[in-house]
Amino acid sequence: MRIALLTYRGNMYCGGQGIYAAYLAREWKRAGHDVHVIAGPPLPELEPGIPLHVVPNANVFGVEHPEWARREDPFELLHPLTLWELGVSRFGVFPEMQTFGLRLLMRWKRLQERHRFDVVFDNQSLSWGLLGIKATGVPVVSVIHHPLHIDREADFAIDPKLVKKIKRTLYFPLWMQQRVAPRLDRIVTVSEASRAEIERYFGIPEKDVPVVHNGTDTELFRPIPEVEKETDLLFVGRTEDRKKGVGTLLDALALLPDDVTLKIVDGRIPDDGLVMQSIQRLGLQDRVVLHREMLEIEELVRQYSTARIAVVPSFFEGFGFPASEAMACGLAIVANAAGALPEVVGTGGDAGRLVPPRDPRALAAAIAEILAEPGRAEAMGRTARKRVESVFQWKDAAAGLVDVFEDTLSVAHGRSRAA
Repeated sequence: MRIALLTYRGNMYCGGQGIYAAYLAREWKRAGHDVHVIAGPPLPELEPGIPLHVVPNANVFGVEHPEWARREDPFELLHPLTLWELGVSRFGVFPEMQTFGLRLLMRWKRLQERHRFDVVFDNQSLSWGLLGIKATGVPVVSVIHHPLHIDREADFAIDPKLVKKIKRTLYFPLWMQQRVAPRLDRIVTVSEASRAEIERYFGIPEKDVPVVHNGTDTELFRPIPEVEKETDLLFVGRTEDRKKGVGTLLDALALLPDDVTLKIVDGRIPDDGLVMQSIQRLGLQDRVVLHREMLEIEELVRQYSTARIAVVPSFFEGFGFPASEAMACGLAIVANAAGALPEVVGTGGDAGRLVPPRDPRALAAAIAEILAEPGRAEAMGRTARKRVESVFQWKDAAAGLVDVFEDTLSVAHGRSRAA
């Protein structure tokens, strides 16, 4: 099968987009498919032999003047799409999903004539341009990891002021995505939890949305026995993303004995952000270690091995890479019973504990229970790794998506014969 895999941002170290694209491309290539990755910057790191087609942008979002004007060719700012990006981004609009699809559409005829793709797989840009590509006769399938409406609602819950609501509503391209998604050939998602939310926000019936769980690289994410344990608890994630629940975690830490320590791994912790304010408010300066550098993957794996328990207090996860990666590294998990986390951690309690969301006392009690019995965290961690090895493999995710593509192509060909 000839697959065009689209990802509007391919960053491997911020969010899961680049990871998702890189691993799927690797597994499809190994299975004998002809896969091409079409990506915007920052670009994914692909296995050798996988073609990468770059859809450039001027990278003006979030860049203040005069930085956005300092470039080798200042005339590139005069391109209509770049001017539009520059203009709307000054009002807090994130334009890259829209412009990625439009830029790709302008190149699509040439790409398709050369490579004759059987199917296009979109990594949740849900851009207007996809409708143009579909109109050329190529089936378009998109993954929705989770609806961006959930991110907006999490922000609203933290700061309900009208000005904040207007800014966050402008930031997310929800209107575009709500109209594009139902018009594509197929939507697929990564968890049962996300499937339910897709019906809620996009109006696409759950029965029409296949679930294909993500994988986790258990060769890369693994226990490193020689690494010394430095802390009891570990949190990995973007702390300023309010739905990640780090505030609840810090409140729970304050309820635990003074000898229980926490390490937070986030390369973008602001000095005036939620973490620093909470540490000061709760008097946790001597109990929290901050790892504020951006990490390569191998160093992240090592950081997982420095802890006994990984805590994932998110209010929603479409899948939850920090949970599955920690499990692959042999850590016991304490997580919220929210979003897809019960699907990842399991509900039996042998790999981790699930607690009600936004409940610091329940979170603290689950942590204390595991730490109280010598060897319990280690035993749970071994079970957690076995679960990831058996349930969440990238080769299975890639094969599941190919099944979706084949079914979509069959339906599309049936419509063509009927016409």
